[in-house]
Amino acid sequence: MPVWEDGMDQGENAAGARFLNAATALLGVSLALVGIWVAGFGGFSETLLRVGTYALGSVVLLLVSFSRDIAGRHYIATGANVVLALALAVSVIRWFEIGQALETGLYFFTREDVVIGCVGLAALLELTRRAFGLPLVIVCLLVLGYAFWGQSLPSIFRHGGYSLEQIVRVVWYSFDGVFGGPLSVVVSLILVFIVFGALLEAIGAGAVLLRFAVVATGRLRGGPAHAAVAASGVFGTMSGSVSGNVVGTGVMTIPMIVERGFPRRYAGGVEAAASAGGQFMPPIMGAVAFIMADVTGIPYLTICLAALLPALFYYASLFLSVHMEALRRGIKPVPRADLPRLTPHDWRMSLCLVLPLALMMALMISGRSPALAGFWAVFAVVALGVVMNPEVRRKPLMLLKGLHQGGLASAQILIAVGAIGIVIGVMNMTGLGLRFAGLIQSAASGSLFLSLVLMMLGALVLGMGMPTVPAYLIVVLVMGPAIERLGVPTLIAHMFVVYFAVLSAITPPVAIAAFAAAPIARANPVAIGIDATRLALIGFIIPFVLVYNPSLTLVIDVTPEGLIWVCLRLGLALWMFTTGFAGFGGRPIGMPIRLVRLALGVGLLVPDIWIETAAVVLTLMLVWLDWRAFRSDAAQISRTTV
Repeated sequence: MPVWEDGMDQGENAAGARFLNAATALLGVSLALVGIWVAGFGGFSETLLRVGTYALGSVVLLLVSFSRDIAGRHYIATGANVVLALALAVSVIRWFEIGQALETGLYFFTREDVVIGCVGLAALLELTRRAFGLPLVIVCLLVLGYAFWGQSLPSIFRHGGYSLEQIVRVVWYSFDGVFGGPLSVVVSLILVFIVFGALLEAIGAGAVLLRFAVVATGRLRGGPAHAAVAASGVFGTMSGSVSGNVVGTGVMTIPMIVERGFPRRYAGGVEAAASAGGQFMPPIMGAVAFIMADVTGIPYLTICLAALLPALFYYASLFLSVHMEALRRGIKPVPRADLPRLTPHDWRMSLCLVLPLALMMALMISGRSPALAGFWAVFAVVALGVVMNPEVRRKPLMLLKGLHQGGLASAQILIAVGAIGIVIGVMNMTGLGLRFAGLIQSAASGSLFLSLVLMMLGALVLGMGMPTVPAYLIVVLVMGPAIERLGVPTLIAHMFVVYFAVLSAITPPVAIAAFAAAPIARANPVAIGIDATRLALIGFIIPFVLVYNPSLTLVIDVTPEGLIWVCLRLGLALWMFTTGFAGFGGRPIGMPIRLVRLALGVGLLVPDIWIETAAVVLTLMLVWLDWRAFRSDAAQISRTTV
C-alpha cells in the first residue's frame, strides 16, 4: 500500500521532510562543533553552556521526530511535536530571562514560573521517552513523586516535605538539578570524545580496525568471534553506549561469527558482551572515566590505571570463553590462504586510530586537561583522515557526516544526563542516597558481602535500559554512599557501580544490548542476553574481587606479593569458570568435574587464606591435566591444517 495518496501531498511532505533533515544535519553539526569549541577554548557563561547546549540538543532530537512523522504523514504525532516544541521554547526562554537574577539569588518566583518549570520538566521527560524508552522516565517520575509525597512514607524514607515551588526551583531553575554539574561535564568534556569516535567511524577507521582484528585472530579457533571481541573492545571504549557499539560493529562481526559455525544466539551474545566491556576499558571508558573524575575528585589517569587490570581480565575471559566454545564445537582455525591480507592502505589508515590516541595520552600525561587532549585528537583524526584516505579527499562531506552523527549522539546523551539531573536534584534535597545506605546496612545486618550483593542487584535493576553515563550516574547516586559507608574506598566503590551499571545492558530480562543484537543475529534477544551474561561472568565477579583485593587497582594498598597473589587466583578462577561452563578443557568434561571446577573457581576468590591456598593447589593440578590434553590437540591440528 502506497504511503502517499496524491502527488501534491507527496511532494509537499517530501519537501518538508528534506528541509527538516537538512535542518537536523545543520544543527547536529553545530552541536558537535560546540562540543569541540568548548573543549578547546571554553568561554561560555554557565547559563549558555548548560541551558543553551541542552536546548540545542533537544531541538536536534525534536527535528528528528518532526522529519520522521511528516515523511510518514503521522499528523497526530506531528501535532504533538508542535506542542513539545512550544513547551521547550517557552521553558528555555524563561530560563534565560530570569537566569541572571537566579544566579544572584535575588529573584522571587511567581506562579507562572512554577507552571513553566513544570512544562519544561514534562518536555524533558517526553524527549527522554522518545530517546531511551520508559525505564529512565519511570525512575524520574518515581523520584519526583518521592519529593512531593515523601513526608507520608515510613520513617526510614520520610522527609520533611517540599512544595511544588521548592521542587521546581531546585530541579529546573538551579544548577543542582537538570542543569547541574554532570550536564556541565558532558558539554565541556564528554561531547568532544563522542565526536572523536564518530569521526573515526566516518573516515573508515572502524572497518580497518576490524580487518586488523580478523588478521590478528584469524588463526585462533574462534576466528571472527575473537575479532569481534578485539574490535569491540577497542572501539567500545570510545562509545558511550553499549547498544550503539553493538549496532556499529555487530553488522560486520555477527554474520562473520555465524558463518564460522557458531549459533546465531551465541554470535549476538559475543558481540553484546564484548561491547559492554569497552565501557570500562581505558583510556576513555565510554566517557564515564571523565564523569567519575569530576564526581570523586580522583585524577583521570589514576582512574584509568585502576581500571586497566580488571578490564584486561574481562577481555581475557571473553577470548578464553570463545576459544573453548570453538573447541567444544569442533570449529577449525581459518586456513592461512583464506585470511585477508593487510594492504598498505590498511596500515596507513591504522595511523588514524593509533596516532590520535597516542597524542591524547601524551597530552594528558604531560598535565594537560582531558578536554584539551580530546580537542587536539579530533583535529588529528580529521587531518589524518584527509591525508591517509583518498576517499575522504574525494568526498569531504564524509567529515560532515561524522560531525552530524556525533551531534546526534551528543544530543541523546545531553537529554539522558538532563533527566538524571532530576534524580540529582531530589537526592540533594531529601538525602535519599544516605537513607538507602542505611536501609542496605540494616537489611544486610552489617555483612559486607551481603550488602554488596544487594547493591549489585539494585544496580542491575536501576541501570537497565540506559546508556553508560546516565546508568553510572543514577546508580552511583543511590548506591555509592551505601558502599562507601561500608568502608570501601571511594575509587573502588565507583568502579563497583560502573561494572554493574554497564553489565545491566546485557542482563535479562531488559538486556538492551541483546535486543540491539537480535535483529542482526536473527535470534531471540532473551537467549542472546543469557549467552552474553554467561560469557561476561567474570565481569560480575571482578567488582567483588576489587573490594576484597584492592591491589588489583594498582593504586590502592598495592604490594608486589598481594598483586601477584590476586592475579594468580583470578587467572585460575577464570580458567575454572570458563572450562566448567564450556564443559571442555582440552577434552570433554563430565558434569561432576564441571561442578568441581565451578566450586574451585568460587574457592579461589573466597577471602580466606587457607581456602584460597587449597583451591590454588587443586586448580593447578587440573590445569596441568588440561595442558597435557591441549598439547595433544595442538599437535593434531598442526598435522591437519594448512
